[in-house]
Amino acid sequence: MEFILVDGTVIRRAVSEAIIELPGYGERHSPVVLGESEDENLLGVVTLEIFGLVLDPFRRVLRPIRALMK
Repeated sequence: MEFILVDGTVIRRAVSEAIIELPGYGERHSPVVLGESEDENLLGVVTLEIFGLVLDPFRRVLRPIRALMK
C-alpha cells in the first residue's frame, strides 16, 4: 500500500493484521503496517479506537473513550 509522509515522500509498505496486547487493556486484533528496519514504531488511532482509548495530548496519557450509541 502507498503512504504519503508529512514531507510529501511516498513510500510503499505491506499491510497485515496482528494481535496486540496493552497491559491493563487486554488483547485485540488490529490492522498493522509492516515497517522496515529504518522506520519508527507508531501506535495508530485505529488501534487505539479498537482498545477504546484516546491519547490526551496535554498529559501524554491514554484515556478511555466516552463512546455514544444512537
